[in-house]
Amino acid sequence: MKYAVILGDGMADWKIPALGDKTCLEAAKTPALDKFAPYAEIGLCKTVPDGYKPGSDVANMSVLGFAPARYYTGRSPLEAVSMGIKLGADDVTLRCNLVTLSEDEPYDLKTMIDYSAGDISTEEARELMRDVQQAFGSEKFEFYCGMAYRHCLVAKGGVFGHELTPPHDITDKKITDSLPKGPDAKIYDEFMRKSYEILSAHPVNLKRKSEGKRPANSIWLWGEGTKPALENFERLRGLKGGIISAVDLVRGIAMLADLKIIEVENITANYETNFSGKAQAAANALLNDGLDFVYLHVEAADECGHHGDYAHKVYSIEKIDGIISELTQRLKTANEDFAILVCPDHPTPCAIKTHTSDPVPYLLYASANTATLKIAGAKRLTEDEAAKSGVYVGEGHKLIEKLFAIK
Repeated sequence: MKYAVILGDGMADWKIPALGDKTCLEAAKTPALDKFAPYAEIGLCKTVPDGYKPGSDVANMSVLGFAPARYYTGRSPLEAVSMGIKLGADDVTLRCNLVTLSEDEPYDLKTMIDYSAGDISTEEARELMRDVQQAFGSEKFEFYCGMAYRHCLVAKGGVFGHELTPPHDITDKKITDSLPKGPDAKIYDEFMRKSYEILSAHPVNLKRKSEGKRPANSIWLWGEGTKPALENFERLRGLKGGIISAVDLVRGIAMLADLKIIEVENITANYETNFSGKAQAAANALLNDGLDFVYLHVEAADECGHHGDYAHKVYSIEKIDGIISELTQRLKTANEDFAILVCPDHPTPCAIKTHTSDPVPYLLYASANTATLKIAGAKRLTEDEAAKSGVYVGEGHKLIEKLFAIK
């Protein structure tokens, strides 16, 4: 038996008037999922435990079977691990976004225009982060370049316990009440303010503006954490597994759990990615490389939700359905029994452009040995169909146990 999780990050949504009062899942054409739905278990799962912010860190950790209450130490250290940063026991890490702030007001009164700085390229970001490190780096504070707009700050012997706001939570809002608070807040606040002075006049941003692109005119610090540790996945589950993702956060979780990082060419964290390449890589890992389990993470729908771009969110869901079709067809052709779990990690409603803690719809399908499934003949994988099923998993880290119960 081969196992796969197809994780459509942020795929769930609320009803959207422009889509005829449908969610993006309801509006999308998903023939592969529609074919499986009547023979699958469809239900709701609470992936974000009470008391936790609805982030992809907590939610993906849950879906992978690691209870956040036991393992979670913050978002940024997961990304730091993926970036190859060696963390000490007393280090504190922070996510460092490159963002676009409005230009005309004093810093305190600026508006968060874009948490991703127009989805800036890694090449451009590398130049900006080099100058940020040159300006602010020290024996205690070190800035590291990651991918696109996602970067990292490590505070050696740092202080934990700050109130830091995710920039995607305040899109189109004033930053006034969202500036850092806590023990080292003055230092972090100064880094952010002075970064605006450096980056707004940087040649990279002047060029971006001349091309009609949004400038990455400030850093934004959030998501602090400390050195994490996860159990070895194979010892815990008895399965050899791997992860496909373009996101440092998910890759970091994989590295901590000793899951194989499956590389795929030309993948990104937006809707312009190599969807088919992910499907092919997953199939090859399961059929040719000796893996029993693949966690295939697709960020595209989440990014679209953050931008309020429902059209491309629907498109992304349709492309995820294509991944499911291609992967399962390869497994069928190879006469390999399989079980798949399809779900978001959390909703990212286009109406509010950020995450919610609402339970997510999931589909659990097995090509054989379906005795453990609660099959109710659902029509499709949608938020409403999942709610109607009456099937509910109250602890997200137990969802994967339902997948692995299929033998």
